[in-house]
Amino acid sequence: MVMLVAVLFGPTIGAFAGGFGSGMADIITGYAHWAPFTLVIKGVEGFVVGYITSKKDDFTTVLLATILGGTLMVLGYFMIGIYVYGWGGAVAEVPGNILQAVTGIVVGGGVGHVIKRRIKDVLISLRV
Repeated sequence: MVMLVAVLFGPTIGAFAGGFGSGMADIITGYAHWAPFTLVIKGVEGFVVGYITSKKDDFTTVLLATILGGTLMVLGYFMIGIYVYGWGGAVAEVPGNILQAVTGIVVGGGVGHVIKRRIKDVLISLRV
């Protein structure tokens, strides 16, 4: 959802949805100790994806933006994981975070790009 919102609505809303939304999800699901880190990590992810895709929204740019955003997310959680759990715990978290990033790239980036393109096509056809 972070990447989808960022692709569709840009860096400010992407950062807010990523940081605040994901941080609140941490609190609600019992991972409150992760919420401050999530606020920053997911906020940066949403901002970066939203910023890049707001400048140019062709498929290649969206793909590269979401890959960068996903990479930043995985690295951010890895670095915090080292601090919280040590090296072993941080490494154990990487596969789940990679899966989360890949899902965001495919679903958020792909679906976001298609929706954005369709909205532009509809607006053009309506001559708005």
